[in-house]
Amino acid sequence: MKISKEEVIHIAKLACLNIPEDKIENYRKNLEEILDFAQIVNKVDTEGMKETVGVNESYNVFRKDEIIDYGEAEELLKNAPSQDEGMFRIPKVIN
Repeated sequence: MKISKEEVIHIAKLACLNIPEDKIENYRKNLEEILDFAQIVNKVDTEGMKETVGVNESYNVFRKDEIIDYGEAEELLKNAPSQDEGMFRIPKVIN
């Protein structure tokens, strides 16, 4: 499936990625390969196939919740590079 340079730039913008001009062609080729493979997978006849969620029959395997006392909050917060109102303060990660 053909992808234009403009489409790569648009996708990168949507994903908040800054792709250097000299790398756009490489990304374009990679996206074309991925979409070509997806087309091959979409053509596979799955009629009569049983739906699966993994390579084995196990699913929704959860551990039991355990409460662990790590000590005083003030002691733990001493390790924080930054804190606010008794909580770890971290940099914003969502635009």
